[in-house]
This record gives sequence, structure tokens and C-alpha cells, in this order.
Amino acid sequence: MTDHLYAPWRQEFILDAKRQAKDEGCIFCKPETRKHVRELILHRGQTAFVVLNRYPYNAGHLMVVPYRHVALLPALKSAERREIMDLVALASEILVELQNPAGINVGMNLGRAAGAGIDGHLHVHLVPRWVGDNNFLPVLFDTRVISVDLRAMHRKLKAAFARHTKRK
Repeated sequence: MTDHLYAPWRQEFILDAKRQAKDEGCIFCKPETRKHVRELILHRGQTAFVVLNRYPYNAGHLMVVPYRHVALLPALKSAERREIMDLVALASEILVELQNPAGINVGMNLGRAAGAGIDGHLHVHLVPRWVGDNNFLPVLFDTRVISVDLRAMHRKLKAAFARHTKRK
């Protein structure tokens, strides 16, 4: 007999991906008009923004996204590259302050073959990690347990970004 694990968050991700493909629109472009992105934005910079991932690998999974629709690093302007890295550094600082992770995975999946779910608009992932946070569920069943409410995490992170950017 086959056991089944219920992971409803995956269905929402699949339906959103289908909707996006149907609309032929990029979820990261014009984030001010896309409610599901806009409501999770933590910080807006000049050329890029920081957003909480709606489908996180771990609690506090953030993304740094340029406003411009760019698929590959060489297409970024130097000001965009600088600000993206500055925002990655700021987001890392805030994640350490709020969550005290043992480490943070920082990376990009450039192109569908590299694992990009949204391959036309590059974005940098920041995933806080703790020793032992990966158990058998994601390895065997492609199921993750996220123990922190997305809205509560958003409120804490948004307040931290506001505090940090006022200091600078």
C-alpha cells in the first residue's frame, strides 16, 4: 500500500505557475500591481526589491529581485548588480538578527535547466538553514514542513528592514 502525504501548498504553487503561464506575465514585473507579490515585499530599493517567498524552502526564505525583467547576470547594469548585492548583505544581516540561523544558502537558478521556476526574471534566493533542518520528508517525498506563519514572518521582517534602512 502506498502512503500519501498531504502538501496543499504545492497545489497553490502549481496553480499559480499555470496562471502565470496563461497570462504570459512575469510575477516579478510591476510588483506594485501584483497583489500576491506586493503584499510580501519587505523593502524597495532604487533598482531592486526584497520579497518574502510565498512558497518557502524554510521559514524566512527571501528573494532579492531587480525591477527590470532580466534573465541573465550580464544583462544587469552595474548599479543593479551593486544594489542587488547590497540587498543580499542587508537581508542576510536581518535573517541572522531575527532567526539566528546556523547558515544561509544564497543563490540563483539561471534558466529552467538550472532549476529556475521563473526563468525569465533573475532573482537571488536567501534561505536560512539550521543544522538538522532537512529531514526525510523533502528528500523522499518532496514535502516540507514550515513551522512559522508566513504573515507573522512578514511582519517581523518588514519591521526589521524598516529599522535597518533608517540607520543607513
